[in-house]
Amino acid sequence: MANPASSTKLRSLYRALLRELPPRPLLATPRSPLHQRLRDNFYVASSSAAVNNNNNNHIDLAVRHGEQYLAYLRAQRVYSALLERYNPGMGMDEEERVRLSARRVGMDLPTAYKNDGTD
Repeated sequence: MANPASSTKLRSLYRALLRELPPRPLLATPRSPLHQRLRDNFYVASSSAAVNNNNNNHIDLAVRHGEQYLAYLRAQRVYSALLERYNPGMGMDEEERVRLSARRVGMDLPTAYKNDGTD
């Protein structure tokens, strides 16, 4: 796995994983533990691939696991986007959901009676 194609594959997999993770707010902030762990793992994988060729199976297995994890992250991102798109009332409280449901069928809810203590 010491060939240039494999290092390119590792680099593209690393970048794709970073794209799927939430971004850092500022580049001045320290990396999250997950970012740091990914960076360390990919650094070790690329350096060990350059040093010896005996653990190619181990690195290939790690690359396949990384690709599966990447597919999972992409699927989760798409799932959450579709869930937000097709269930817009998910983040609303019950009162707002009932009001919007009534508006959908052409009804307005009556205004709530406020008892301020004066008769």
